[in-house]
Amino acid sequence: MKYCIVGVLVAAFCFSSCSKNDDPHTPDSQSPQLIFVVAFDENQPRLNNIGNPAVIAAGNAAQTPVFHGISAHYFELAANKYTALGKGAVLYKAPETTQGGDAAIDFEKSTIVQGGDTLLSVPLDQIAVGTYEYLRVSLAYQKYAVTLRYNNMDIEGYLASFIGFNTYIKTHQVNTQSIAVNGNRKQGYWAFETPYSLNEGQANITTVPNPLFATSPIPAGSCVVTGAFDTPLHISGNETKSIVVKVSLSNNHSFEWKDLNGNGYWEPLSGESPVDMGIRGMLPTILD
Repeated sequence: MKYCIVGVLVAAFCFSSCSKNDDPHTPDSQSPQLIFVVAFDENQPRLNNIGNPAVIAAGNAAQTPVFHGISAHYFELAANKYTALGKGAVLYKAPETTQGGDAAIDFEKSTIVQGGDTLLSVPLDQIAVGTYEYLRVSLAYQKYAVTLRYNNMDIEGYLASFIGFNTYIKTHQVNTQSIAVNGNRKQGYWAFETPYSLNEGQANITTVPNPLFATSPIPAGSCVVTGAFDTPLHISGNETKSIVVKVSLSNNHSFEWKDLNGNGYWEPLSGESPVDMGIRGMLPTILD
């Protein structure tokens, strides 16, 4: 897995979190906002990289994790299926650092939110007038709980999953314990904590659903998830109230591992490592 670090805010865009009790319709700014609220749905379709329904690969097993945090480092509105990545209305892009060598997201400046929180809030008067059919979000970091088999017992562990293209990490806390990295980590870097151990490793696959793969591909190694709005989003430039979009992410069996003995339990002590930790789809819905 990869660590993806969310950077500082750019221009007037606000990449902020609010508590689940806050009303996302009334952000701090007085001007009407386009507000993206994150949600996780275990019943949402489980998709592959090209946006088609996906089954669990032969020899693997998977489970639906319980999310405790997520971050993103890029937001873009696309007018239609032919809009190339970067040619739509870019709402947010985190700055990068070369402190670890190659350009990378700065994890120290990331904002990590939970389900029900505001993932991004952008003044509507700063978005180009137009109609947009698709949302593209580059996800960076995930933290979730999974179940593993340990000495014939089922226990809970916490996984820190880094799915951005490249991330500069000083230290990061998995659950109660921290790991010092002080360097860059490519997509697929992960760390796992149980009451008995703390481990880290690298997954080779990160699923990034893009139903527009044929007309608007994304670069290899990125984590730009694409989803169609339930109804096209129209920005007139004359909005008087905020627009709230629920960004529903599919965690339907999104944690997948090599099941060496075929029993369906994740057994790290038996050498079973994660092989895929990507989000399995995104549905942006405009709320009333």
